[in-house]
Amino acid sequence: MLTGLNEFGRLRRVAMRRPQDAMIDQATIDREWRDLNYHTAPDFRRAVTEHQRFAEIIAGVGAEIIHLPADDALTMDSLYVRDAAAICPRGVILCNMGKAARRGEPAIHGHAFEQASIPVIGKITSSGSVEGGDLIWLDEKTVAIGRTYRTNDEGIRQFKDIVGPGIHVEVAVMPHYKGPSDVFHLMSVISPLDRDLQLVYSPLMPIPFREWLLDKGMDLVEVPDEEFASMGCNVLAIAPREVVMVKGNPETRRRMEAAGCKVHVIEADAISVPGEGGPTCLTRPLMRI
Repeated sequence: MLTGLNEFGRLRRVAMRRPQDAMIDQATIDREWRDLNYHTAPDFRRAVTEHQRFAEIIAGVGAEIIHLPADDALTMDSLYVRDAAAICPRGVILCNMGKAARRGEPAIHGHAFEQASIPVIGKITSSGSVEGGDLIWLDEKTVAIGRTYRTNDEGIRQFKDIVGPGIHVEVAVMPHYKGPSDVFHLMSVISPLDRDLQLVYSPLMPIPFREWLLDKGMDLVEVPDEEFASMGCNVLAIAPREVVMVKGNPETRRRMEAAGCKVHVIEADAISVPGEGGPTCLTRPLMRI
């Protein structure tokens, strides 16, 4: 059983994949980046340095990092490990990726989790699709899931069946935004900072979901329009009101600090900006306290 099922507690165990095991080398990057819809080709050496610094911050709060392995079936997208697996109170659920190039990732992750004695209790199959970036646990009995181009109705149905009764699943139907080819998850517009504090980008939030958060007593820190595209809303809580964010979002940082948050800022020109995968995307939290 997994404990600390939320997105804001102090990290105790987290999965990551190093650039050496995802991007492999500069030649692989140069071969793949266009087909995977990256904005530019990341610099491999810079990616290694940036990722190592990010991992040091996570280890600094006492978290054990499980380094997921390389595999010939993976692409450089596998750096963004959150999307291939979801968690629930009984263990890990392997996702079925909405992006075709990533559909080999969940099985590889599942094998690594089993080797680390983390139970895999189910998987999304067939016509169902779910990606981890569309799932947010607010507490051990409440999970929000985004209905997006990457997570469909059948995937949500299967997820509900696996987590079983006693868990409230709040479905947030997300807007079209830039369309099916874009990376747009529920976590593109919300990042938990504490039990009662959420970082949000309200212009792209479904109204019923935003109202639901307010009805639950959540305080909302708003990301300004000019910092949404630079991943101002993609923030990883490593402990309550202690977070990691990508450089280049000073007003969002100021607003989080005004709400009582300690903010770590990382250079991410290679690991985040080209593929639009911020700190939450780069991690698969498994245990918090």
